Order: sequence, then C-alpha cells, then structure tokens
Amino acid sequence: MAESVGIASLPNQKYKLITKEGGEFTIMVAGESGLGKTTFVNTLFQTSLKTAVDNRTRHKRGIRPTTEIDIVRADLEEKNFTLRLNIIDTPGFGDNINNKNSWQPIIDFIDDQHDSFMRQEQQPVRTNKHDLRVHACLYFIRPTGHSLKPLDIATMKKLATRVNLIPIIAKSDTLSPTEILEFKSRIRAVIEAQEIRIFTPPIDLDDEASAEHSRRLIESMPFAVIGSENEYDNGKGETVRGRKYPWGLVEVENEQHCDFNKLRSLLLRSNMLDLIVSTNELHFEAYRTLRMQTGDNTEVNGGITTSSRKFHNPKFKEEENALKKFFTDQVKAEEQRFRQWEQNIVNERNRLNSDLDEIQQKVKALDEQVKALQLKTTKR
Repeated sequence: MAESVGIASLPNQKYKLITKEGGEFTIMVAGESGLGKTTFVNTLFQTSLKTAVDNRTRHKRGIRPTTEIDIVRADLEEKNFTLRLNIIDTPGFGDNINNKNSWQPIIDFIDDQHDSFMRQEQQPVRTNKHDLRVHACLYFIRPTGHSLKPLDIATMKKLATRVNLIPIIAKSDTLSPTEILEFKSRIRAVIEAQEIRIFTPPIDLDDEASAEHSRRLIESMPFAVIGSENEYDNGKGETVRGRKYPWGLVEVENEQHCDFNKLRSLLLRSNMLDLIVSTNELHFEAYRTLRMQTGDNTEVNGGITTSSRKFHNPKFKEEENALKKFFTDQVKAEEQRFRQWEQNIVNERNRLNSDLDEIQQKVKALDEQVKALQLKTTKR
C-alpha cells in the first residue's frame, strides 16, 4: 500500500477557498408581457427581489410595463456560502402590431456582456472583473395549449446560440394535466423540427441516482410552472405557497401540480455548476474565439458583434435616420440661406449699377453744359 503524501486534502482546501470567495450566478427572464416573470422570480428565491405589477394595476395607475432591461442584484447566503445573484428582467414583447426584431435588445445585452468580459480579460489588472454573463435564460411561453408562436420560435433561435436556454410554460394552472402534456409534446416537436438548442442536463452514467434525476428533468422539459407569493393552509396543517381557486388550491411546490421543484433543482441544486461551466466553455469561448480570429466585423454564434450590430439594430437605425434627416435639413437651410445671400448680392449689384448709370448720365449732362459754356465764351 502506497504511503499517503497528503494530496487528498486538496479538495478540502478548494472547498474552503470557494466557500470564502462565494459564487456568482446570473439568470435572465424573457418572454411576452404579462406572463408572471417577476412573480416567478420572487417565488423561486422565496423573497421579494422585484415588485410585481399586474396588467390591471398598470392600466389603473397609468404604470407602463418594463420597457428597458432591468438588473436586480441580491446576495443569498446558505451554510456560510454566499451567492451573488443577478436577475436580468427584460422588456416583454408581443404587444405591438409589428414585432419584427423585438428581441434585438435582449440579444445585444447578452453579446455586450460577453464582449465586456472578454475586454476585461485582456487588461493587465484583472482583480475586480465585472461579470454579467448570463448563465441561464428562462424563456416564458404563453399557455395557449396549441404550439409555439412564430415570434417565440424566432426569439428562441436567436437566444439558443448565445445562452443556456430553458423553455418554461407560464401560468400552467390555466391548463388541465392532459392539455399540459399535449402542449409539451407539441413544443418539443417544434423545438426539434426548428433545431433550437436548449439546455439539457448532462447524464452521469457512473452515478445511477444522478442519471435518473437528469432523465426526469429532461422528460419534464419544457417545465410547466406556477408562480405565487401568497401562502395558504393546504388542509394538512401545512402552510404552502400557491394559488387559491373556488374549486381548490394549486400548490407551487407540489410536483403533481407543476414542475416548479424540478426547475428549481436544475437551476439552484443539481445543475448550477453545469450552467456556469457551459456558459464559460461553450458560449463565451465560441464568442471569444470568433472575435479574436476574425475581428469585430463578423457574426458571432449567428449574431452581430458590437461594432457592426449598430447597422442592424432598429434602435440604431432610427437614430441613424434621424441624424440623416437632421443633416439634410441643415444642408437645405444652409442652401436656402446661401440663395438668399446670393439674391441680396445680385439686388445690391443691380442697385449699384443703376446708381452708377444715373451718376454717369448726370456727369455726361454736366460735360455737355461745360462744353456749351466754353463755346459761348470763345465766341465772345
């Protein structure tokens, strides 16, 4: 038997180091307006990270829904381990008549975070790096019971090439169990047909329990979830989070009612490290490699990088058109002023020529008078 040399203590040292440093995890929520994204975030972390305002309250108070990307930061501590959590709340879309390129601000934000982190990596001092790279994007799907909308398909295609995409059926308590199963089947068929790459938990064949857990998570995708910040008595002497209806109580953490526990396990328990590693080794490395190989003016993971993106982003296009219009108006104004100035010069020249002609006529008349006087004087 070989004598111990002490290397077995390295995992303990690593554990102490990681515990001391803590961790950072960024979750993005995306999807149409009114699907309960904020309520779900508060339910997931069992605290009010954000204030939810429903559509009826918005109309009554004149409050407009989220129109810009909002970042909420919080520190969660459990067993002396601190997790620095970043929640990226994106503007809901789908309310406009024309929703073309409505996903562009989300895509730009994800690309910008990769670009920002890459530039920080290139600096000589990298002790205080600011990392907002998105580790998981929860895409909320409206519970129509039919299939994915064209807008959902286009948006998910764009997101899947940049981030770990996790599709979610929002407000699943509006559908019956049978309708949920059929809806999931239709969504999976569309995802496969459209070749949309979603995050799939890795299966560890060496650990049967872990492998079985991963298989159950994969079979449950897309996750049908319910969000609620209210607590009720479930009739068994237990206080649970859920939604109260005249016909009964829907429990958030009851696996027979929804997939909330499975999604929380994937995000915060069993696969958080997989999400972080996948972001670092797959999405960020693909972005960094292409940027360094081909420069700024290239497509990264099917998208447009920062330098050339402004020519494709509708927001920048509007600004460009506004600047062009302003420049054109300025040129027209200057041309008008120049024409007026030119006309004034012509008028002044004509006036001076007229005055000169008049003076010349007077001088000619005076010359004739002088000659006449000289002629009279000679005759005398």
